[in-house]
This record gives sequence, C-alpha cells and structure tokens, in this order.
Amino acid sequence: MDGTKPAMESNAEETQDEGQESKGCFECCIKCLGGVPYASLVATILCFIGVALFCGCGHVALTGTLTMLENHFSRVSSDHATLTMVIQIFQYIIYGIGSFFFVYAIILLAEGFYTTSAIKKELQSDFKTTVCGRCITAFFMFLTYILFLAFLAIFGFTAIPVFLFFNMWNTCAAMKSPDANITSPDSICVDVRQYGVIPYNATPGKACGATLGEICNTSEFYLSYHLYIVALAGAGATIIALIHYLMILGANWAYLKSAASTHDYQDIKTKDDQDLEAEARSKEGQNSSSYS
Repeated sequence: MDGTKPAMESNAEETQDEGQESKGCFECCIKCLGGVPYASLVATILCFIGVALFCGCGHVALTGTLTMLENHFSRVSSDHATLTMVIQIFQYIIYGIGSFFFVYAIILLAEGFYTTSAIKKELQSDFKTTVCGRCITAFFMFLTYILFLAFLAIFGFTAIPVFLFFNMWNTCAAMKSPDANITSPDSICVDVRQYGVIPYNATPGKACGATLGEICNTSEFYLSYHLYIVALAGAGATIIALIHYLMILGANWAYLKSAASTHDYQDIKTKDDQDLEAEARSKEGQNSSSYS
C-alpha cells in the first residue's frame, strides 16, 4: 500500500502537467489566431481568385479570338497585323497584372498583420505607432484607390468582347430558332469590320447564313465567349477585393491615428500628474522646513 501511494501521486502530477501543457498550447493557439487579420485574409484570397480568373481566361480568350478572326473574317495576315500586335501587347499586360497583384496582395496582407499587432500593442501600452507607419498605411490606401479605378476601367473594357460575342450568339440562336420564320438565312450577317476590330478592306470581313452558323459551332467561338464571361467575373471579383482593401486600410489608418492620439494624451496626462506630484512634494518640504 505504501508503494502504490507514491505511484498514484506521480501519475496525478503527470496528468496535471499534461493538462497545463495542453492549456498552454490552447492559449497560444488562441493568441495566434487572434493576431490574424481575417478581413485582409479574405480580401487577399478574393483578389487571388479574381486576378487568376481574369488573367488566365483573358489570355486564352484573346488567343481564341485571334484564331477565329484569322480563320473566318480576315484571311490575309496583313489585314489584321495591327490587331495581332495589340492582342500580344494585351497578353503581356496580363502577365504584368498577374505578377503585380500577386506581390501587392501579399504586401497588403503583411501590412494587415503589422497593423493588427500594432493596434493590440498600442492598446496594451507596450508599443507606440510612428508617423512613418501611418504614412505607409495612407500610401497603400492611395495606391489601392488608383488600382481600383484602373481595374474599373479594365472591367468596362472586358465587357466589350462579351457584348460582341453575345450579339453573335443571339444572331446564331435566332437563325436556329423554329419560330424565327427566316426565308433567306444568307441575309443575316455579322460584320466585325463595323466594330473597328479589323479594317474595312479585310476580306471577307463578315459571315452570313450557314457560314455564320458554322462559326458559332466552332470551339474557338464557344470557348472564347465563355472565357470572356469568366474573365469579366474575375475582374469584378478583383474590384470587390480592392474595395475591401480600401475599407480595411481606411479603418486601420483611423485606428492607428486614434491610438496615437490616445497615447499622446496619456503621455501628457502622466507628465502633468508627475509635475503636480513634484510641486506638491516641494510645497510639503517648504512647509516642514518653515515649521522647524
């Protein structure tokens, strides 16, 4: 019996130590999770998804559009040489947009981590924000606003090919519809020259009747049309992410400014209290010396 008692005590101590370790790990996990800027994390994920959809689908859609124009609307390479160059420039711009936003979203996420920890330390009076930190947040807010305006223009520009392909899709659907009562299908044409995509001297420049129906059944048309829609949705998701970033940066800047003002007020108040205490002590010293 005497031998089993120490064994039971040691087991109880081990169980208590394990409970303290698990409690410490749990508190550490809660502390780490509390420092995660979830708003910035959601905006970063949305930005990655939106930019990936826009860049990937837009690049493939531009290639399919060029292939469709070369095969059906402009068979002479010199007629669409300018368009080919413009599409290649757009594709290089897409490469740049994808690379830039990948880096910029990570920087904004890191800024969110920094600001979240700075605000918590500021509230605990263990850390004081600097003017440089607030200026960096203001700079990111300004740059994000410029990028928001730029991507808003990109969103409108991406809607143009969606509109053109939608018109062709509707024209082909009207030709196939049994309720259309079309007597001469060859009179229904789509002339891409009127949109300024290719010059007016390009041959054939338009597609009518059965030729138009064949174009609508090609994989280039079907894939490009739906990829443009997905790219448009990706541009919209990126705009939402940038708006989210703007709200986060604006809130962080306001928090940092308010925390800095509060900290300055506390410093001034502490200094005034110390001056009052020193003055009171000096008066007490004078009174005691006069009494003596």
